Amino acid sequence: MAEATSRIERYLADELGECRSEDLQKRLDELDELDALVDEEALSTDVGALAALGNETRYRLVRLLVEADSELCVCELTPLMDVSDSAVSHALAKLVDTDLVTKRKDGRWRKYRATPRASALLVVLDGTR
Repeated sequence: MAEATSRIERYLADELGECRSEDLQKRLDELDELDALVDEEALSTDVGALAALGNETRYRLVRLLVEADSELCVCELTPLMDVSDSAVSHALAKLVDTDLVTKRKDGRWRKYRATPRASALLVVLDGTR
């Protein structure tokens, strides 16, 4: 922490022309307030969702489900993927765990649908191209 504080002190001296102890303390207080705004639980959930999308198989599955805008059976998704059936099932389980996809059992069939969160993430990605 002392090294980080020293760097902030040097930064403030460059920005302000000098760095008094009250300048440093004020900035440290502002940074503490900023840090307190970060919800650690939400951060963990968000990182999990983004990590899930960081895999090509999972990303493609989410993209397909968002584009379908309806439920798809795993038997409909598997032929669209260039991986094994078990890899598709594993990827879907991870997407369900991260709340990007919902799963519903319909008799012996499992049906999947993209969540609003998954749709929103893809809208953001599409809008930045």
